[in-house]
Amino acid sequence: MKNLVILGGGYGGMRILQRLLPNNLPNDVQITLVDKNPYHCLKTEYYALAAGTISDHHIRVDFPEHENLTHKYGEVASIDRKEKEIVFTNGETLGYDDLVVGLGCEDKYHAVPGAQEYSYSIQTIDQSRKTYRKVNDLPAGAIVSIVGAGLSGVELASELRESRKDLKIKLFDRGATILSMFPERLSRYVQGWFEDHGVEIINGANITKVEPNVVYNHNEPVQSDVIVWTAGIQPSKIVREMDVEKDTQGRVVLTPQHYIPNDKSVFVVGDCASLPYAPSAQLAEAQAEQIVIVLLKRWKNEPEPESFPQFKLKGILGSLGKKHGFGLLNEKPLMGRVPRLLKSGILWMYKFHRG
Repeated sequence: MKNLVILGGGYGGMRILQRLLPNNLPNDVQITLVDKNPYHCLKTEYYALAAGTISDHHIRVDFPEHENLTHKYGEVASIDRKEKEIVFTNGETLGYDDLVVGLGCEDKYHAVPGAQEYSYSIQTIDQSRKTYRKVNDLPAGAIVSIVGAGLSGVELASELRESRKDLKIKLFDRGATILSMFPERLSRYVQGWFEDHGVEIINGANITKVEPNVVYNHNEPVQSDVIVWTAGIQPSKIVREMDVEKDTQGRVVLTPQHYIPNDKSVFVVGDCASLPYAPSAQLAEAQAEQIVIVLLKRWKNEPEPESFPQFKLKGILGSLGKKHGFGLLNEKPLMGRVPRLLKSGILWMYKFHRG
């Protein structure tokens, strides 16, 4: 019996399960899903969990059940490609024939002293829970500083504004304008929403140090009751320690079939994979679809595809609280209620009509 091991039940790992189960998995193949949690987590909604506008249960989705699917709950210490086994922090090992590495990402602190020690995060469900508890225990008038005004920072700041109108929220942005990677009209709209709702945007920020309750912008101290870090990501530590070729962002360089060159047994999906797109749930799912095609061909002893068409990504959607949003669909900017409704609809479809 061949063993396909999937490390991480994120968007990529979940899509592989959805495409193989219940009817496409050969009888001589079993799947072992490895994750720290006994459920799939909707990472795109962690900002709302941290802000306190949704419950923990709202962003959990059960893993599928199948007679040829085994769940292994634990924390991975390393991947031994020579022995083809996973090593866990408790010393246990797990062998594999094919491996899909989908361990996601961690915060990137850019060597800023104190950033990791003295800031909160929304990268994992556990970290988001801790951020929720800290933020929602604050008294009225407390200051929350959010470092990083990308999609996560913007969504957290806007959701927190609706959740706690009594807090003072500061959003530190490296750019001259917020969301500078988007069209100017969309960027102005988001900036205007924050101004109308009393969120202070600090453009041209350069965070040089973080201390307990103090974030230093251009070496100038800014008092803060809570500091939340949303200023960049990097592949998981396990992937960073793998002895394989990586790009400048530390992501694993892959063949067109999404496995490691010279090691066809190891695929990498999602935030840890070197792809010509920004990491996203949508991208991980699109990549997972192609990995399934390769696996099915391999198991049937048929030639693997030499290449795949470019991914057809539909765009980006972001929320500004529960009633407004923004996005780019087919390069067309969207602002107001429509993108927020679209995002809510996509989330509902994902939770209740998966696969």
